[in-house]
Amino acid sequence: MPHVQINDIDLFYDIKGTGKPLVLISGFLCDHTYWSILMSHLTKNYQVIRVDNRGMGRSSAIDKPYNILHMADDIAALLRKLGINQAQIIGHSMGGQIAQELALAYPEIVEKLILISTWAKPDFRLCSIISTWSELAGKIDLALYQKTILPWIYTEEFYNIPDMIDMLINMAVNYNFPPLPQTIWHHSQAIIASNTFDRLKYIDCPTQIIVGQEDILTPVKFAYELSQNIANGELVILEKCGHGIVIESPEILASTISKFLNSLEK
Repeated sequence: MPHVQINDIDLFYDIKGTGKPLVLISGFLCDHTYWSILMSHLTKNYQVIRVDNRGMGRSSAIDKPYNILHMADDIAALLRKLGINQAQIIGHSMGGQIAQELALAYPEIVEKLILISTWAKPDFRLCSIISTWSELAGKIDLALYQKTILPWIYTEEFYNIPDMIDMLINMAVNYNFPPLPQTIWHHSQAIIASNTFDRLKYIDCPTQIIVGQEDILTPVKFAYELSQNIANGELVILEKCGHGIVIESPEILASTISKFLNSLEK
């Protein structure tokens, strides 16, 4: 599996498909495998690049504070290493924060931007949730940790699918590359400190903002805020979807993404 040495870390990435480069940036507690269900939809038309954010999955990290911009710098450095001058960028949750910072710091790189279940500035409730998840990491077993988190991620309808939640918990417990507590801590602090609100007006690339109508972790108000302050922002609210839309509704999400990207090719 490919790694690159950049910014004093060993960054893992995965490339599949052919076509225009499309970068997928994962959120808090997730690595590149979070996008696996979407891959068959996206690799038909794009060269899909998935990344493990620093400290996650198979990417290393120095055990010291870093912020969302540092993780955006990692993406930019990776693309330079790959010889890619411009790409379409998709970020989910914390990955959406990274994608915003990438578009602000490296506008020449970001051709189109898709922000899923994300925000400009976390409110007090979201900060409290993220902080609590960080504090619990390593103090309770992984199964209980997942049971604490998952109700915030998925809808009631998804929970009612027989054995689905148990399957997700078992996958997390048996995963070979779980994040270390210190990584979870550093990521949580990066999330809490991040704020792009006053700079959203400087994002000038075509941007799609997607949110699930039933997202209780990062509710619709965050998406409205993004769409109202990004000049070329298009808001899409998907019914019967929660925060974990990538896992819960991959076909609907893939269709929404493709329509946006394809419409800009005409």
